[in-house]
Amino acid sequence: MKPDQFVGLDIGTSTVRCVIGTVDPNGGMPSIIGHGQAKNDGMRRGAVVHVDDVANAIVEAITEAERISGMTIKRATVNVNGSHVSGLNSEGVIAISSANREITAEDRSRVEEAATIVKLPSNREIIQFFAKNYSLDGQKNIKDPVGMHGVRLEVDAHIVTAATPNLRNLDMALEKAEMTATHHTVSGLAAAEAVFTRQQKEAGTALLDIGAGTTNLIVFEDGEVQHVAVIPIGGQHITNDLAIGLKTDLDVAELVKLQHADLRQGNSKTVASVKLNHNTYDFDFDQVAMIVEARVEELFDYIEKELQKIKRAKKLPGGIVLTGGTSKLPGLDEFAKERLQLPARKGSLHNIGGLVDTVEDPGFITVVGLMLLDMLLLPDLPENLGTKNRGQTTKTSSLIKNLLNKMKA
Repeated sequence: MKPDQFVGLDIGTSTVRCVIGTVDPNGGMPSIIGHGQAKNDGMRRGAVVHVDDVANAIVEAITEAERISGMTIKRATVNVNGSHVSGLNSEGVIAISSANREITAEDRSRVEEAATIVKLPSNREIIQFFAKNYSLDGQKNIKDPVGMHGVRLEVDAHIVTAATPNLRNLDMALEKAEMTATHHTVSGLAAAEAVFTRQQKEAGTALLDIGAGTTNLIVFEDGEVQHVAVIPIGGQHITNDLAIGLKTDLDVAELVKLQHADLRQGNSKTVASVKLNHNTYDFDFDQVAMIVEARVEELFDYIEKELQKIKRAKKLPGGIVLTGGTSKLPGLDEFAKERLQLPARKGSLHNIGGLVDTVEDPGFITVVGLMLLDMLLLPDLPENLGTKNRGQTTKTSSLIKNLLNKMKA
């Protein structure tokens, strides 16, 4: 692979997507040069359950992206998904012992490493570290302490952990597909990098990446990640509910969801009719709407509880941004606005060139974000944090943040 080639690989519950990008030499803007997708039958709620099936889907998606771009790829930034992913807050404290008491980059790394020394079960490991802010001799909310003077440096951090067996299975599927993960990152962070502006990150904004099997929630405030959570509810659950409630097959229920699921008020439809294999199936539209609304309401109940944990329920000026394949559900933004009492809108890509018209589907937002992170999390930037990280921990250093902010400004 050429060094100016960047790849995102989104291994989702229902679909594997791959995007290849480069930097446009004229405008310096990220440009998409290849994309591919394949159906994935080897995952349940974001976790690998059939390694071979996942590997086959990865190969199929990558092959399509290689064909379009004319490139051969062997590595990518890959998402980690599933309810086993969770975030926790941590603090680190160190003393500054240098003669002039000036904070160096090494001191910043030491305090961040101190924050990662947390007691984790033997089957969990750190996949990402986010420094929210620093404190120096009691002065709080410092963004970057390097160059300042003091004797006691503290960091307030958010650490994302995942189950080791799930990561091993993911790596095994990548190995079978002859791919290497340059970095591992949570799906929500990737989607946020693709759609958020710097203003949204500063003001306080939550992103909901609603996929087939899971929903990723990531909250930004003051330009930093404040909270990460994965909720095991997605579009497949709506399909399952429709199959049970309408007493019909799953493939029919999926068609009903795609063609008739609608959260908007005042719809005049009375019959939800779908055709499959030359057969026509008719269902009561109000019953369809009731089933869909019940599951979506349950999802937003979980989201409300996550926001309450960090005392941000109804208190995010930037509101909610919706991405993911299930975000295409008509009326979902208005439903979110009413249920969470926050501004809500559907996310869209910006500042991206190349084959952007072919990846405008909300389902592609995460993989485009992964490609952007592959571009920005350069190999020499991530630092090992002294934890059991398999050499793939991604650390959002100040240089990476500056690059991201320049691109998003």
